[in-house]
Amino acid sequence: MLWQDKHAALTFMSLLLLLWQEAAPIEVPEDLKQPPTIMKQSVKNYIVDPRDNIIIECEAKGNPVPTFSWRRNGKFFNIGKDPRVTMRKRSGTLEIGFRSGGRPEDYEGEYQCFATNDFGVSLSNKILLRVSKAPLWPKEVLEPVSVTEGSPLVLPCNPPPGLPPPFTFWMDSNMSPIPQDKRVSMGLNGDLYFSNVLAQDANTDYSCKARFLFTHTIQEKNPYKLKVQTNRKVAESTPTFLSPSGSESSKMVLRDEQLLLECIAAGLPTPIIKWFKKGGELPGQKVKFENFNKTLKIVSVSEEDAGEYVCMANNHLGTIRHSIFVQVKAAPYWLVKPSDQVLAPEETGRLICRANGNPKPHIEWLVNGQPIESSPTNPNRQVLGDTIIFRSVQIGSSAVYQCNASNEHGYLLANAFVNVLDLPPRMLGPKNQLIKVIKNNRTFLDCPFFGSPLPELRWFKNGQGSGLDGGQYRVYINGTLEIKRAQAEDEGTYTCVASSILGKAENQVRLEVKEPTRIIQAPEHQSAIRGSTARFTCRVTSDPSLPVSVAWMKDDKPLYLGWRLKKDDESLSIPNVNEGDEGTYTCTVKSEIDQLSASARLTVLEVATLNPSVSSALLPARPDPPMDLDLSDPAARSVRLTWIPGKDHRSPITEFLVQFEEDRWEPGRWQNLSSYPGDLNSVILQLAPFVNYQFRVIAINSVGQSDPSRPSPRYKTTGAAPDAIPKGLRGWGSRKDNMEITWEPLLDLERNGPNLHYIVWWRRKDVEEEWNNVTILGAKHVVHNTEIYVPYEIKIQARNEFGAGPESNMVIGYSGEDKPTDAPTDLRVSKVDSTKVIIHWNPVDLNSVQGEFKEYRLYYWRESSQVPGLVVIKEKKVKGFYSTTVKPSGMLSDLVPYSNYKMFMVVANNRFESQPSNTVEFTTKEGVPDAPRFFKINRRSLDTIHLEWAKPLEPNGILTGYQLKYQTVNGSKVGPFQLETFFPNVTEFFLRVPDRSSRYKFFLSALTQVGKGEDYAEESPHFTNEGNNTKKDVKSQQPPIIVVDLIPGVVYHLRVYSHLFNNVSSKQVTFKTKAAYIDQVDIATQGWFIGLMCAIALIILILLIVCFIKRSRGGKYPGGGYMSCFTKAQVRDKKDLPLDAVDQKDQDGSFDYQFH
Repeated sequence: MLWQDKHAALTFMSLLLLLWQEAAPIEVPEDLKQPPTIMKQSVKNYIVDPRDNIIIECEAKGNPVPTFSWRRNGKFFNIGKDPRVTMRKRSGTLEIGFRSGGRPEDYEGEYQCFATNDFGVSLSNKILLRVSKAPLWPKEVLEPVSVTEGSPLVLPCNPPPGLPPPFTFWMDSNMSPIPQDKRVSMGLNGDLYFSNVLAQDANTDYSCKARFLFTHTIQEKNPYKLKVQTNRKVAESTPTFLSPSGSESSKMVLRDEQLLLECIAAGLPTPIIKWFKKGGELPGQKVKFENFNKTLKIVSVSEEDAGEYVCMANNHLGTIRHSIFVQVKAAPYWLVKPSDQVLAPEETGRLICRANGNPKPHIEWLVNGQPIESSPTNPNRQVLGDTIIFRSVQIGSSAVYQCNASNEHGYLLANAFVNVLDLPPRMLGPKNQLIKVIKNNRTFLDCPFFGSPLPELRWFKNGQGSGLDGGQYRVYINGTLEIKRAQAEDEGTYTCVASSILGKAENQVRLEVKEPTRIIQAPEHQSAIRGSTARFTCRVTSDPSLPVSVAWMKDDKPLYLGWRLKKDDESLSIPNVNEGDEGTYTCTVKSEIDQLSASARLTVLEVATLNPSVSSALLPARPDPPMDLDLSDPAARSVRLTWIPGKDHRSPITEFLVQFEEDRWEPGRWQNLSSYPGDLNSVILQLAPFVNYQFRVIAINSVGQSDPSRPSPRYKTTGAAPDAIPKGLRGWGSRKDNMEITWEPLLDLERNGPNLHYIVWWRRKDVEEEWNNVTILGAKHVVHNTEIYVPYEIKIQARNEFGAGPESNMVIGYSGEDKPTDAPTDLRVSKVDSTKVIIHWNPVDLNSVQGEFKEYRLYYWRESSQVPGLVVIKEKKVKGFYSTTVKPSGMLSDLVPYSNYKMFMVVANNRFESQPSNTVEFTTKEGVPDAPRFFKINRRSLDTIHLEWAKPLEPNGILTGYQLKYQTVNGSKVGPFQLETFFPNVTEFFLRVPDRSSRYKFFLSALTQVGKGEDYAEESPHFTNEGNNTKKDVKSQQPPIIVVDLIPGVVYHLRVYSHLFNNVSSKQVTFKTKAAYIDQVDIATQGWFIGLMCAIALIILILLIVCFIKRSRGGKYPGGGYMSCFTKAQVRDKKDLPLDAVDQKDQDGSFDYQFH
């Protein structure tokens, strides 16, 4: 069974998207005034097809909409004077057409686009426009080439130079490709190389072809013909190099480009080529060997790929070597690319343009397309090499700055605007989004915002509490809130608030956490005999609110069901299996927010014979273990493992599992290393340094796993510096005068060598001081004698005996917090209601919090009730208020009416609370009461119903009485309401019912002066099922308690009350007793039944009389005498009919138990 869960993939993609958002330049809403920004442009080296119109792209945005102009070869390009050149509307894109004549070559040159509006000028790259060329192959007469058998030979190609260069290949005159192997192959220059010529090489001719990409044409060279002079005995020869010549050569390659090194040798027998790098290992991840090992290719070259590469050619007569010295240069590449800046008046900012290259690039600044040295002086601007610093900027100083970094290998050009705006915060995303996520997944809630000065963003949940950041929450600079593992308790409404000195704006996102979709029974590998039926099961469970769909595929293609295949909600059936049904079947389950799939393979077997031994022989079994494990191609971090598969026992091997054991950290424990498809038996294993490995292999087919193979020989990798960066680096204060720096230590297989230790650096943030550092063996370091709650920059690096690993990114930590020195003052209330109150207080100076300001924390409790004799529990509750305003206030809700409350307030950081404020007492107003504590309905006789109830747990005021509304209920029909009212000391009522068979629905509520409370609704039990409800007192008894004397088949509500505190009770529990035999009302005594029977008897009597009259007259009904027989049978059947009960509906009663 193969699982392909896509949750991790989705989470990974969302994380990549978030990282891109963080790195992206600031986005200014398009409705705001802003300088132009180039959005689209043609590539720097632009080759065009001469048969098409020339289109040079330049698109930009800005407000006002930019206007465009062009320079060609450094001079203004007057588009209006050339009828062939047009510029698209609201765009700078040029289109050059040749319908009326003209040569595309006349427009070759260097073009640059300028986008201009009131706030600046933005520049495109310099676009070098060239026209594609496909020159003809010069005609030449080629004489037959004469060569001795066994000698080397080179057939030159020399294709005509094209733009871009053509793709070359060799064919014969029959247009068949020339077979290539270790002996005969084409070099990088297009020539055809023979390491040694054989007699059969003269049987064909050889023609070089050149394919030009733009024109899609192929040109060919006149063919070569070979004359091979043969000898009885061909002399063998030692290796010599055909390309390159000599013992050494050099090659220069640019960073990030592709490096191709070639060695082609002559000799008989054909030499074998091997490659090495002096002073190091070949970069296994990037190196590829092509052209039968004659070409070494390294993709995306970096500086560490420079050095001496050695190719060695050998046969049994000798060995030769050639050294190629590779030098890596670099066109400029960005270290820090300047990004757009939005500044408020009087703010400070900077543009940084940092690039590297080989040789080191020259940095040049421009403003609005002009060298900054020749622009008007700006006292608020200072240029310091690769940095421009802006101080106290003013409205009207917006501009676009260009940074040009160049060396002899190329250049980089970047635009970055400085836009001076004075705007209050605003939200850019859609309002009140609903986000659905899968439980335990990483979740991102977006809140794009804008403002100048840059607002501070905070997140709140359900409109209260302190800002969300830390723990399972993380707030990114772009406003996104990350929830690391979404749980059910994370559901709710999240509010993001952006605030600055100019105001604030907020938006809400509602989060719903759903259960993941799971395949609880996945399809399993199976074998089916041809002609039988195969069935794959795919049983799914998902969140009830998420509809799911199940689709099937075969061999990764949608499965067409047709008339034969059958699919239902949980399975796929394949009747009459044949060979075409063999393959891998995948069920894919999709909901709107997640997707997963599971696969299994169907193997079709031949029809079994009637011989039992033959039938049993056809049944598949587990495969035999692999054999003869062999290690080869050793490298620093890899080795090739080869094995011989065992027998598959009539079920193909679908997978090989490679396991390893190492003897340093966990000797004797076998761990999974990687798995490979069943058609491989030789793989390169990627290994960790400084580990002494041994390997074993397990084969897997549809039946199961084989036994493990015998272990391979041990293979010890060399040590290296650590590759991993310690995770979870953080700094926090455990005391007011320290900061603990902690991290997760590297795993054993990440150590890469002995003597692993960590170097930790820290320094005060925003203070110019040197880095402090310490070397630690463990995973914790404590910095002592710190000031209270100050930020520190922290980074870490792992080292061992072989060197240092990469440094971590810098994180911000804080020293310890102390108890706030000030407390809120003048705590007071206003607008006191029955359940809520507005509170006010005087804030503290945030500097006195001595830590991160989390919230103002209000402690409140119910001191007593104003209802005489009602005892309350003084449970202290807490509610947080986050506010930094000058006159803070908040609402305290969910209070109990008609009660006396006390409260006080503190200010809190992450660890401490301040001294309490003044204590405030207030009294809530009277409200409507709760529902009665219980409401019981007993049927004492056939025409009397006894109602009994108790006072509400929370009267919420002085009870003035009770109100009872009731109505008759007959199926879906209900009668009119009738009303009864009672004094507050009345807790029972006898109701006489005129119709014994009627049922009633009752609504009982308590009353105060404010109004009617919550209804307690009950429906009367039917008199045929009535039992006597019993109220029992169980004294001094601990649970469990056995409840007896209950009525069978009745629904009960059970609640346990405290005798000492009347307002303390358990939650209500509902249960139903088992059904038993219930006496029926004697239906024979019912009037309607007697009338019905009389009518039936009268009809039968009339029919009998008519029948006798007809018989006496000799007449017959159609069908002869069967009429009387039918009538008799009908009467007899009627007598055998059982009597239906009037009503057998379940009775719904309730009772209460008390203990003390």
